[in-house]
Amino acid sequence: MILHRQEKALLRRIMEKGEGRLEDIAEGQGEADAFRRAALWLKEKGLVEVGESAEKEYVRNAECERFIKEGFPEERVLARDGEQVGSLGEEERRIGIMWAKRNGWIAVEDGKVKVIRRPGEYALRKAAEGPGKAKGEEIEALLKRGLVSEVGKKGMEIRLTEKGRGEAKEIGETGEEIGELTHEIMVSGRWKGAQFSPYAVAPAADEPVGKAHPLTRMVERISEIFVEMGFEEMEGPMLESAFWNFDALFQPQDHPARDLADTFYMEGESEIPGGALLKAVKEGHEKGWKCKWSEKEARKRVMRTHTTAVSARYLAKLDEEIRKNGGKGRKYFCVGRVFRNEATDFKHLAEFHQVEGIVAWEGANFTHLLGLLKEFYRRLGFEKVRFRPSYFPYTEPSLEIEVFFRRKGEREGEWMELGGAGIFRPEMTKPLCSVYPVLAWGLSLERPMMLMEGLEDIRAFYRNDLEWLRGSRIGKE
Repeated sequence: MILHRQEKALLRRIMEKGEGRLEDIAEGQGEADAFRRAALWLKEKGLVEVGESAEKEYVRNAECERFIKEGFPEERVLARDGEQVGSLGEEERRIGIMWAKRNGWIAVEDGKVKVIRRPGEYALRKAAEGPGKAKGEEIEALLKRGLVSEVGKKGMEIRLTEKGRGEAKEIGETGEEIGELTHEIMVSGRWKGAQFSPYAVAPAADEPVGKAHPLTRMVERISEIFVEMGFEEMEGPMLESAFWNFDALFQPQDHPARDLADTFYMEGESEIPGGALLKAVKEGHEKGWKCKWSEKEARKRVMRTHTTAVSARYLAKLDEEIRKNGGKGRKYFCVGRVFRNEATDFKHLAEFHQVEGIVAWEGANFTHLLGLLKEFYRRLGFEKVRFRPSYFPYTEPSLEIEVFFRRKGEREGEWMELGGAGIFRPEMTKPLCSVYPVLAWGLSLERPMMLMEGLEDIRAFYRNDLEWLRGSRIGKE
């Protein structure tokens, strides 16, 4: 069986360390990410079984972050030796005195603070700085004081199948494996003693002429429809800052969608806008969500989780564009790749496409939104379209779009949800531009293709099945 280098490395590591949690098998986060993908490939080949493991994770809140920076109230009380209790700040009187006495650090005599002893290193502070490594009693104290919260964290469990055990035993030392012999590899001599990736070569004498992939043809078709409807195309980077991907969309900095379990984070920091825009976004978060906004958090680099980040960028420069255009509204669309850190199965991918659209016009209304969406899906081939009220964090009101379809050979049809839409909330648009309302939608690309192609598994688009690629109907109309 032909296996990728990472698949071989994972099988060998399992034989060395045993089956179990991926985090225990891998060494470091980078290797864990590579092994996670390899495990899913091995599962497809029937060599491993993959399950979920539940773990606990402790997350600091804003007050805990402040205590780490400024010192816990009981620590600050130690600096007030000999002072009247009444002269202390509210936190020192309400919290610090109680905990300092409980720790045996101070006594209160004649209404004054008297330091009895000073700790070398405060265990509770150390626990707050790294709650994942703290002792049980320290975590309990932090939970009791409301400084951390407990959240569930999903892990991956890996077990070898009988077929996998046999394959693993046959794998030797996993050294460097070369997939492409380049000039640099030849000159440097790295090819000596290295393993070469095997290739499965198929006869091509009678192969038909190549053509564009169905996904490419679908992107072109959707783009043509929007251009025909008077839209302009917008573009943006796939490696995005958290500022544009989250903060500019009025998503709080402690929102679950920002967790590593949902988002791919990259090393380094991104450039973000400054000046009035940065100030407006910061004020919007601190007033709207009642918590301190962190510029450092906003500078984190992510693989964009939605093309709404592109809409945010275009809205930010829309004021100047509208002035140049004589005060008229603008219509934009985008078809782009987005990334979510989730396991791959028949209906989920870690990388997929999103169809984004916005209409920024002071005369726009909810009826216009419904009409645009119906017309788009009519041109795409779906005659029956309906809308259901829903909830999305960026829009109010919000709706889901459903289309009616019949599978090949079936009499009865059914409705399927293909995306969400609504009017952007003013809390999001006001810091970015002066135009309101802004109609917006985010639609699936792979789902309507599955209906049009009669597919049950979304992974079919990326398996390079030549028979399906030859028979694909997308773009033939």
